[in-house]
Amino acid sequence: MTLSFFDQFMSPTYLGIPLIAIALVFPWILYPSPSNRWLNNRLITLQSWFINRFTQQLLLPLNPGGHKWALILTSLMIFLLSMNLLGLLPYTFTPTTQLSLNMGLAVPFWLATVIIGMRNQPTAALGHLLPEGTPVPLIPVLIIIETISLFIRPLALGVRLTANLTAGHLFIQLIATAAFVLLPMMTTVAILT
Repeated sequence: MTLSFFDQFMSPTYLGIPLIAIALVFPWILYPSPSNRWLNNRLITLQSWFINRFTQQLLLPLNPGGHKWALILTSLMIFLLSMNLLGLLPYTFTPTTQLSLNMGLAVPFWLATVIIGMRNQPTAALGHLLPEGTPVPLIPVLIIIETISLFIRPLALGVRLTANLTAGHLFIQLIATAAFVLLPMMTTVAILT
């Protein structure tokens, strides 16, 4: 079976089971659950230290009102870190290279920021739809354009993220294919490639 260069974008399955489901659950098995003891083992202590340091670094530039996002942002970062580190192992699958996971994470976070912005500061949120100093005849057109750009933003960012994550693999695959094709014709160039 000949694979094309873009087969890496497909979600792989093994025995009919989508590997994205296994890859999403597996990293959480690796993390130990905290205990109620005064002294924990080294792994739990290291895990707690890392989470505390990461949360401190995350919340350092934020005002106290933004500290309520600590749990969800720290959980998201640990999830993404474990997903991407899992992808470094041979014969494994990285779910963050799939558009479905990126969009599944992008849309709820984007929607939460838009809804919270509209609820807490409606004037400032709606003010972004109309740049300052706009001529009066252009106001309806610019509001429509800015609204469309607001709704397209998670799609555009999700596609860009997926493309950036898979571009390296695609580039390495193209170079390897070129070296394999050049091997019988120009051995020196193939070895250098």
